[in-house]
Amino acid sequence: MKAGSLDELWVYLSGNPLLSLLVTLLAFALAVRINKWLGGTPLFHTVTLSIVLLIAFLLLTGIDYPTYFEGAQFIHFLLGPATVALAIPLYDHRERVRQLLVPITVACLAGIVTAVASTLGLAMVLGASPETVLTLAPRSVTSPIAMGIAEMIGGIPSLAAGLVLITGSIGCALGPIVFRLVGVADPVVQGFTMGLAAHGFGTAQSFAKLGAMAGAFSGLAMGLTGLVTAFLLPLIVALFGL
Repeated sequence: MKAGSLDELWVYLSGNPLLSLLVTLLAFALAVRINKWLGGTPLFHTVTLSIVLLIAFLLLTGIDYPTYFEGAQFIHFLLGPATVALAIPLYDHRERVRQLLVPITVACLAGIVTAVASTLGLAMVLGASPETVLTLAPRSVTSPIAMGIAEMIGGIPSLAAGLVLITGSIGCALGPIVFRLVGVADPVVQGFTMGLAAHGFGTAQSFAKLGAMAGAFSGLAMGLTGLVTAFLLPLIVALFGL
């Protein structure tokens, strides 16, 4: 095939939204293989690797993000139904949730206050700028909520999304170690903790490695944390004088 024909083919493909969809699926499939090759370590999470691969692809091909998103939006749309589907295993364990309603509420509030206060305190001690501090504050909630909160309180939404991914990866890596050290074996406690500290990454890992009950409580923690943080974080930020 001549070079001119290849150029024409690439121009056609690069303008076709299905290319973005295909590249996204291929990047995820390759990331899965890389993660397995690295021993399944959460530090190189499949989602994080997929993002790196996609960024490299866009930089190499010169395709801008709006053009890429025209095709990727089909996968993005599925995020909503996938999130709502987390209610199904939670409904199956609704009696257990009812029994633990008070501990769940207390744990959620304690986790949010601890995560936000420790993050703000450390960032301020280390001399971070106010904008950076406000960007770090919502790092323990899932990306869409973190971006909205960061924008609301004066942070940088795009940077907040990246910090959420790093938080999730670290939480997935350290969570099992902490459980072994403190002797926690209850899947409810493990799942809720992973959802609280590592949001979507923790929920996916709970379903994959800890079982349906752990995944259900992880999804519950992720949802509650995002909801409550959206209300509490502006108050906590005001207490810190930011």
